[in-house]
Amino acid sequence: MVSEQKNINKWSGAYINGAAGHAFVQGKDLISQLRSALNGRVIAPKDAGYEEARALFYGGIDRRPAIIVRAKDANDVARVVTLAGETGLELSIRSGGHSIAGHSVADGGIMLDLSDMRAININVEHRTAWAETGLTTGEYTLATGAHGLATGFGDTASVGIGGITLGGGVGYLVRKHGLTIDNLLAAELVTADGQLLRVDTESHPDLFWAIRGGGGNFGVATRFLFRLHEVNTVVGGMLILPATAALIASFIALAEVAPEELSIIVNIMPAPPMPFVPAEHHGKLILMALMCYAGASESGERAIAPFRALATPIVDLVRPISYPEMYPPEDGSYHPTAIGRTLFLDAVDRATAELIVERLNASDAPMRVAQLRVLGGAMARTPADDTAFAHRASRIMVSVAAFYSGPEDQAERQSWVLDFAAALQQGDSGVYVNFLGEEGEARVRAAYPGATWERLRKIKTRYDPTNLFHLNQNIPPL
Repeated sequence: MVSEQKNINKWSGAYINGAAGHAFVQGKDLISQLRSALNGRVIAPKDAGYEEARALFYGGIDRRPAIIVRAKDANDVARVVTLAGETGLELSIRSGGHSIAGHSVADGGIMLDLSDMRAININVEHRTAWAETGLTTGEYTLATGAHGLATGFGDTASVGIGGITLGGGVGYLVRKHGLTIDNLLAAELVTADGQLLRVDTESHPDLFWAIRGGGGNFGVATRFLFRLHEVNTVVGGMLILPATAALIASFIALAEVAPEELSIIVNIMPAPPMPFVPAEHHGKLILMALMCYAGASESGERAIAPFRALATPIVDLVRPISYPEMYPPEDGSYHPTAIGRTLFLDAVDRATAELIVERLNASDAPMRVAQLRVLGGAMARTPADDTAFAHRASRIMVSVAAFYSGPEDQAERQSWVLDFAAALQQGDSGVYVNFLGEEGEARVRAAYPGATWERLRKIKTRYDPTNLFHLNQNIPPL
């Protein structure tokens, strides 16, 4: 608590001018002035709700910002960004709080929380939606789903649309309608100098290119304009099969040749004690597939039939449902502690499947998983240099993870994850930036290979030359 107060005292003499629209008076308490200047809520360490406000989705992240600002609008965002730039105040940005590396919160800095900015304006006729970046993917999908429309995001309802969009967006519609950024038409962005810019293919096109995959390196996105697709009823849900090496290889082979309407997330893991999983399977290795066919129900049933035929299902919950049902409610008190590693594979043949089974069986972590996502389709048809997401040709995305209980087993779980990921590595050295933890510059470079990295650094230098926005998978200015 003492360190936060020291920082507050240090910053209390700052002045804010220009785009922020308010001057802070030297010698007066900064928090009081912020409360007078902003439309949103300012939360200090001694305030009720501070502990909850600083918490993120993932457990094990215990950082204490000096000030938390729940911005109400873009003007609040501009004022806070300008404050950070004028004072050297470390700035973290929170949309949904799902940053694996914990970048949404920093010790002793200011946490700019967008979660109160949740407005959405849906244009059914033109199939577009302006959405503020405090919305979660579940909230957005529910609102657009009321009109039989959707934009593809990820697979978890509580993720904020801000972070997932800026990093790319791989989810249930990736093969049919591409990445989230492939459906981003425009954005409103507060840059490091406190300006609110509209960016699209005509206005600041270099910046628009960069934010489609480049993460939060270039500013604070306050609103997005998305393209909407007609996605009403889908054939979707969970299919659980016994996980043998032969079945895993066959399942992935089927997914690669499936119609583009079908996107699948495959989790190879011990069966958790969920009430709908028969008790005799608890703790045994299963293949849990989350399936989504975005097309006619009859065609969807035909597309999923070969997967069902691989083995007698342990659980089969795949059926015609509304698209928002793919995002079930979540337990807000759940804060897992986990170690993860992401990579791309060229293929999952029998030998790779055997390796997956062997490594999962060799660990005693209470929860461990190898997640496989077959890509391709609409995502692959976009040229690699159209956006800052450079992995259009990557075939299969893999995430390896193990949950840990505390410091006593964290190192062991990390070693297992790193060894497993290294053993899986094939020819594709890229990574998906949204699944990166705190892994160092080399891994960030792998997310932005070759010319993509150099182009991003030039744009960073133009719009954020002092690297104000550095609490992210950072692209430093030149």
